[in-house]
Amino acid sequence: MLVRKATGQDLGQIANIYNQGIAGRGATFETQPRTAGDITGWLDEDQLLLVAGIDGQIAGFARTSAYRERACYAGIREFSVYVEDAHHGKGLGLCVMRALIAQAPAKGMTKFIARIFKENAASLSLCDRLGFRQVGVYEKHGQLDGEWRDCVIVELLLI
Repeated sequence: MLVRKATGQDLGQIANIYNQGIAGRGATFETQPRTAGDITGWLDEDQLLLVAGIDGQIAGFARTSAYRERACYAGIREFSVYVEDAHHGKGLGLCVMRALIAQAPAKGMTKFIARIFKENAASLSLCDRLGFRQVGVYEKHGQLDGEWRDCVIVELLLI
């Protein structure tokens, strides 16, 4: 398994993996597929976008995104991690997240947070293995396909 910083050439495969997550309806409130052009901003130098590969092919990614614009939240980042459907359960998410966590402090990141669908046992288990703390539950946090979904809030202090 190889983990590295993503490049513009990776965006097509990253979008494909993200689109599997969108289609599966278990990991994001997003409903519209993305293209490489749609996610170009994910390469922002203030953020991290890492890819994980198996046998030379990208099979997963993890990324950070801004939490809030106010200066008091400057080091806090939301994170997300997605693994290609065919590679679930192989430790890829754990590997790419460990790398994301290790690289974050050098970029001034102090805390990771996420909202995870209550039913997403795999992501909740991954966060537990990485030492994330469950802060609480946002009940009926958003609608997906007309159905209200609850989200578990997780955080990890990086400093």
